[in-house]
Amino acid sequence: MSTIDLRPRALRPPRGSAPSPSPGDAPPPREGGDQGVAVRREAIALHGRHPGDAVFRGLTLLFAWVVVVVTAGVAATLVVSAWPSITRFGLGFVGSTTWNTLGDNPDNGIYGALTFIFGTMYTSLLALALAVPLSLGVAIFLSEMAPPWLRGPASTLVELLAAVPSVVYGLWGIFVLNAVLARPVEPWLGGHFGAVPLFSGPAYGSGILSAGLILTVMIVPTITAISRDLLRQVPREQREGMLALGATRWEMITRVVIPYARAGIVGAIVLGLGRAVGETMAVTMVIGNGRYIGPSLFAITDTLASVIANQFTEATGTLYPAALLELGLLLFVITIILNAVARLLVWTVARGPVTERGR
Repeated sequence: MSTIDLRPRALRPPRGSAPSPSPGDAPPPREGGDQGVAVRREAIALHGRHPGDAVFRGLTLLFAWVVVVVTAGVAATLVVSAWPSITRFGLGFVGSTTWNTLGDNPDNGIYGALTFIFGTMYTSLLALALAVPLSLGVAIFLSEMAPPWLRGPASTLVELLAAVPSVVYGLWGIFVLNAVLARPVEPWLGGHFGAVPLFSGPAYGSGILSAGLILTVMIVPTITAISRDLLRQVPREQREGMLALGATRWEMITRVVIPYARAGIVGAIVLGLGRAVGETMAVTMVIGNGRYIGPSLFAITDTLASVIANQFTEATGTLYPAALLELGLLLFVITIILNAVARLLVWTVARGPVTERGR
């Protein structure tokens, strides 16, 4: 039996359309809706049940723990091996400049690390002061100014410097760099700027200046490669916006590109510093192996790494090797701290622009 719709014409549904459901009727099923929800629930329930997922998760967790265990094992080995020196000298080991093995009875010697800490930090900071402007200049050129045909080959050549073994740099330093410094360079600097403490003293060729130059060549690829990658991550819109406002290329680089990647560049510099602090063979071959604390770049001294490499094979007794291993422990701690600081700074760039750039 048909019913008569008594509603006004304006409220009636169009002729031929489906009738409107009454309040008691169930809503029509959504096409594919319930089926999609069921599929998603089934996928969530099956997630992680495949044997491959469990194996992959276990392997990645194992690899992560291997790194932690190896690092902790190295630290524990150094502490246990250096324990006789740690208990004998305490914190005074770090602040003492005396390094006396007392001949045939090294267990009665007096050992201190301050001279070697000074040599390590002096040569590393000198290398950093020379390498940072050069590295940033190369990175800016490769990311902003180099033509496409030159960018790839030049980047490859810079990164190849990191593949050269340190002993090769050391041999080059002995036969080429030290000879150049001993003849024209250091005598000229001493003759013209001898009144400055940095250029005072006799010219040996080998010494702090030679070690600093070797380290400069070795850390330039690290700082350049990281800085170049960070500079290329700056959004293109920011470059184009600055140029559209009438800025020159130099203003665009100094006011947009470098500030955007500033934290990451600092991280790259700290990583380069960590590489310089831990370098052993090349520095050992050119630094001269002496005992010196002072400002002169011509003086010969030792670093933490070089004194360990030079003296560990001849260390006898119990206290002498323990003192050398405590030097290694100090070097290990310094390197870990520098790398941790660098990673934190790089992660700040990975999280995105800082608040000031977002305003």
